[in-house]
Amino acid sequence: MSDSIKSEVVARLRHVRLEIERATRDAGRIIGDVTLVAVSKTYFADAIVPVLEDGQRVFGENRVQESQGKWPELKARFPDIELHLIGPLQSNKAKEAVALFDVIETVDRPSIAEALAKEFAKTDRRPKLYVQVNTGEEEQKAGISPLEADAFLTRCRDEWHLPIEGLMCIPPVDEPPSAHFGLLRKIAERNGIKTLSMGMSADFEAAIQMGATHVRVGSAIFGSRH
Repeated sequence: MSDSIKSEVVARLRHVRLEIERATRDAGRIIGDVTLVAVSKTYFADAIVPVLEDGQRVFGENRVQESQGKWPELKARFPDIELHLIGPLQSNKAKEAVALFDVIETVDRPSIAEALAKEFAKTDRRPKLYVQVNTGEEEQKAGISPLEADAFLTRCRDEWHLPIEGLMCIPPVDEPPSAHFGLLRKIAERNGIKTLSMGMSADFEAAIQMGATHVRVGSAIFGSRH
């Protein structure tokens, strides 16, 4: 990667940070309340290093296998990285996910909860867990139905003894996102959950207004994906 491209990536990162701070202030919230998750899926390690060197430490990836190819070495160089799995998790990848990720944001069905509980029984690794809610109830999208979320959260805690710390959602692309962010917040409030991962490059400001604690931003930092 050329120096000019590295400079562009860092400049975009700093711009996103400033926009997050501005949105946080506009929402009457405290600066630092919102964590930027830099979504590095599909980008190679050489594109991620400049962002790491500028101090970013929280990253999001979609696939376990892709992450295994680039993050162990990066974590060795930058031990304080916090790596989030933000893509669908398959039950047969639970072992690898628990070993590599620090946060798994996509707990969305009983088979995944059971697989994670089994892995937790075998290892001292304890990634933070978020439940993904399909707020738009879209057939093609992962996530538990909003109507089933309360019961699923109860099962995660009582039956599988999983410490669910957050909720995550991805609103439909053709609908205003704020209603979906508000729905997620209501589910969180009912269940005593304070962490909300919601908002991406196009709508993170609205998410911050609605109480997001984590926003997932990729293309606005790294540029268009090919």
